[in-house]
Amino acid sequence: MFRLHTLDALDRPELQPYLTMRRQSDHRAQGIFVAEGEKVVRRLIESRFEVVSALMPQGWFQDLEPLLAARPEEIDVFVADKKVLEDLTGFSMYQGLLAVGRVPAMPSLGGLLATSAAPRLLAAVDGLSGAENVGALVRNCAAFRVQGLLVGETCVSPFLRRAVRSSMGTIFQLPVLEPPRLAAALAELRRAGLRTIAAHPHTDRRSLPQADFQGDCCVVFGSEGYGISPEVLAQCDDAVAVPMPPVVDSLNVASAAAVFLYEAGRQRGWMGGTAKTRG
Repeated sequence: MFRLHTLDALDRPELQPYLTMRRQSDHRAQGIFVAEGEKVVRRLIESRFEVVSALMPQGWFQDLEPLLAARPEEIDVFVADKKVLEDLTGFSMYQGLLAVGRVPAMPSLGGLLATSAAPRLLAAVDGLSGAENVGALVRNCAAFRVQGLLVGETCVSPFLRRAVRSSMGTIFQLPVLEPPRLAAALAELRRAGLRTIAAHPHTDRRSLPQADFQGDCCVVFGSEGYGISPEVLAQCDDAVAVPMPPVVDSLNVASAAAVFLYEAGRQRGWMGGTAKTRG
């Protein structure tokens, strides 16, 4: 269901999230996020997430009207010329589509494990400060069948506007947990029988082809600049590096995640390869 409004004034209270897109802390406090662009907005409307409102030119409304009409909640849909929308948001907009969604209640770690099929594959991130990196990593997690993402207390939120955009809306498919302390959450996973594997470029313990991802595990990624914090690394059962020539010391975290998660899927037979035990 939706209520259609022709945008004739920029001071309506329902428009505040669009007026404050640069004040991400405000959105965080309200438990909302902004989706941007046709694919991301469409995927939000098609998802299980609650949609609060949408803002778009008339042409896009005609295209998305059937999806909006099928939603269970009542959504405020504002239609205006693209120039008016740019005046409202203060951004140059290529497609002119925006929507506000509500961050869902996050599952508990125990609940996630109880509803995940074995062999479980989780991912965790520690110390990431770039929203685009977090969004790209979320996209990789969705692509390689990760069943849940743990976002550490030193990471930016995957629900920042730029992170949601970089994920191309795959954030709507991936269970996300933001534990108060990532190290404590990893310790809980270990007690539950999951191996915690650090993607750690500065290690001589094991290279990626030697690692075993076939059982229940959680792959932990850190920032490019500082890697994984000592506290989090201490809760990892193994540290694994992508073999590279010495002239390159590390990969971008999203690239590293793609390599690690592809290997995990390959070993599990998801990528058409033959699973082999790694020693």
